[in-house]
Amino acid sequence: MCLSGDKSKARGYIEGLNMLSSMRLCSNVPGQSIIQSAMGGIQSADELLLPGGRVYEQRECIYNALKAIPGVSVVKPKAAFYIFPKLDIEKFNIHDDEQFALDFLKKKKILVTHGRGFHWSEPDHFRLVYLAEREQLEFACQELADFLETYHQ
Repeated sequence: MCLSGDKSKARGYIEGLNMLSSMRLCSNVPGQSIIQSAMGGIQSADELLLPGGRVYEQRECIYNALKAIPGVSVVKPKAAFYIFPKLDIEKFNIHDDEQFALDFLKKKKILVTHGRGFHWSEPDHFRLVYLAEREQLEFACQELADFLETYHQ
């Protein structure tokens, strides 16, 4: 879509378009209704979400790995399949979270979504889905730690 001319009168419309376009990165309700089958057939949510369950263990893995990285703080998610870590913008001199996500993708070939992509106002967060296998999550977090050792904008 291309908008031309004086955009000041269309500011609300443009914000709405941006919000709708960013929603495609989020889960939808119909898709959530089939998650149980998609994750391996008939299972109870308890088998996945309680200690010993695959999703529980993946969440624990990524949470612990991220909180061990200097300059990264994180809150353990309770009802999501993603985690939203915060970067110390002074330590890493980050001014643009989208640039951070692009730099990480180019250098380590790992995709994260910048926090402003989810209407976060500061350039200090990114989103990472933790549904990958535990070994992949451990690898991704180690790659992030290596990347952040020398990263500055």
